[in-house]
Amino acid sequence: MLPNTLFVGQQLVFIPACASTNSEAQQLLLKNEATEGCVVLTHNQTQGRGQRGNSWEAEPGQNITLSVILSPTFVPVRQQFYLNMAVSLAALDLLREHGLQQAQVKWPNDLFFEDKKLGGILIENTINSHSLQHSIVGIGLNINQQQFGYTTATSLAKVCGSTVNLEKTTLRLLEHLEKRYLQLRGGHTARLKYEYLQGLYRYQEVHAFRIGEEEVQGQILGVDEAGRLAVEVNGELRYFSFQEISHII
Repeated sequence: MLPNTLFVGQQLVFIPACASTNSEAQQLLLKNEATEGCVVLTHNQTQGRGQRGNSWEAEPGQNITLSVILSPTFVPVRQQFYLNMAVSLAALDLLREHGLQQAQVKWPNDLFFEDKKLGGILIENTINSHSLQHSIVGIGLNINQQQFGYTTATSLAKVCGSTVNLEKTTLRLLEHLEKRYLQLRGGHTARLKYEYLQGLYRYQEVHAFRIGEEEVQGQILGVDEAGRLAVEVNGELRYFSFQEISHII
């Protein structure tokens, strides 16, 4: 089965087991064997990567683990986080389609439901002097897995209370991804940012953060186009890059 899309997932490369779908996608790019929208899919990713160098735990055959190759040459380097917004919203679209209306994206791109992690996104960009050249969009979503090594993780099936059709759910994710990507390509960045902020974990709420070794109280007020998180700390608006601040949950 292929998704109902123009190009995302129309070239589908299935690998029963691999270390990382992002790495496999990178090899396809290097060999010039991938068209835009090519999807690398596996049922058993043994060395999945997350943000901050973390590993990604996924039980074989139970979850979505895939990478999509895109060519967002229309995205200026300074605005590259809009791609993260579009991909994150596609994942939220899928989760909400399954009834998880309160699903959120925890900056920069973890997917959360009620303070537990449902999935994550890892985007690796190749850039030229002015814009993105290629992007490998890695998406991991916990779908039917029931047991986790961390109490802070959950799955779609655990939340919904029933097993989910993995193949159909994967196809729907790709359809949502293309829709959001085309929205980005059409220049609808203001709309994407608005929806991203509305779905942002702990947006405009006062919570604890860790900055270096210091624990502070702060309020997320936005995200800039480069992806920095805008947090008001002690009455001062400060901007933080990916590894400079973290939530305390």
